[in-house]
Amino acid sequence: MATNESEENRPRHVAIIMDGNGRWASKRGRPRLFGHQAGARRVREIVESCPDLGVKYLTIFAFSTENWKRTQSEVSGLMSLFRRYITKEAQALLKRGVRVRFIGDRVRLDAKLTAMMDELELLTSDNDRVHLTIALNYGGRDEVARATKRLAYDVASGRLKPEEVNEETLPKYLDTYVLPDPDLVIRTSGEARISNFLLWQSAYSEYEFIDTLWPDFTPDVFAKVLISYGGRQRRFGAVPG
Repeated sequence: MATNESEENRPRHVAIIMDGNGRWASKRGRPRLFGHQAGARRVREIVESCPDLGVKYLTIFAFSTENWKRTQSEVSGLMSLFRRYITKEAQALLKRGVRVRFIGDRVRLDAKLTAMMDELELLTSDNDRVHLTIALNYGGRDEVARATKRLAYDVASGRLKPEEVNEETLPKYLDTYVLPDPDLVIRTSGEARISNFLLWQSAYSEYEFIDTLWPDFTPDVFAKVLISYGGRQRRFGAVPG
């Protein structure tokens, strides 16, 4: 049972590195894509649980810029899974008041998928109950590099003065410019690394690394992690008064 203090100190923005789909499938003697399919179903449950848990913003790491190194069959299967997810979940997301955004570099994604991403963003653009951000072909270093390039163009064109470039200016060029920074970053599956995810945005985020594989990450497990977060004191470099 959560304490009153922890209930009041729930994170508003949670980011999740959804890891462990392949291992979950292997333990069952099934192909890796079977695990990714189970993981996609779990996303729906976690999104649905957000309002009751006080989570307004949820950002999930679906496919990284490094994931192209996986086998062609797994990459193709994942891209097909993304298309099916959008087709299957679009109306449900709309009805549940979920606003969907995608972050990452879309250049390498196929035209059909990017068109579906655009359509889902537009379809849900008036929703405000939960803001779901899906990181697809996303890498933190790649995002900062792309942001810096856009910033450099603005400086070169005279739209921005060099002396105006600071830590408040750069975030306006990031993919997440309309989102608050995450309060909490969760990684499932027992791995204790951030894997190039939201490098700039998570500078002062709390981290939680848990052993649970993503397909086993139920809303109850999610709630327990949020309660644990509620007992932490975030000082942002200051000394508690």
